[in-house]
Amino acid sequence: MKTAPRRKAAIDITALLNDMAGRLGACLRELGRGDFVLIGIRTGGVWVAEELHKRLKPPEPVGGLNIAYHRDDFARKGLHPTVEPSDLPFGVENRHVVLVDDILYTGRTVRAALNEIFDYGRPASVTLVVLVDRCGRELPIEANLVGTTMTLAPGEHVKLTGPEPLALKLQKSA
Repeated sequence: MKTAPRRKAAIDITALLNDMAGRLGACLRELGRGDFVLIGIRTGGVWVAEELHKRLKPPEPVGGLNIAYHRDDFARKGLHPTVEPSDLPFGVENRHVVLVDDILYTGRTVRAALNEIFDYGRPASVTLVVLVDRCGRELPIEANLVGTTMTLAPGEHVKLTGPEPLALKLQKSA
């Protein structure tokens, strides 16, 4: 269930999301996790989760996490968390949670998201799905399902823009 092949040319987001939804649906069926909920990490993770929701059609709406209070690196980056609560229109206790993010890099966002989810209860399982794994982990966090993998040069970043249309943009630091 890991990674799709690396893509060298421009990425077709629609095809990537279709592939991810197919692989995720098959994996969840194989594991007997048909009663799952999708939770996206704001903002890009919610966009990706909404697209997966359209394809997989689970009964519950998409949940959205604000992980600002659980980040350990805001002061270092000069960022200030916005005071906006998470939106989970369902309980997570004993549920199979599919946690969705746009770009997995250091692992700090996912660690913060897990802390936020556990503030709401103890899920039966958490499956991590990411659109892009850009490598460079600082924490031992690994996605269960990856849309595509990118190895970027120093000073390069990838950003998901959207929500309509979703696009991946490669950026260079100034």
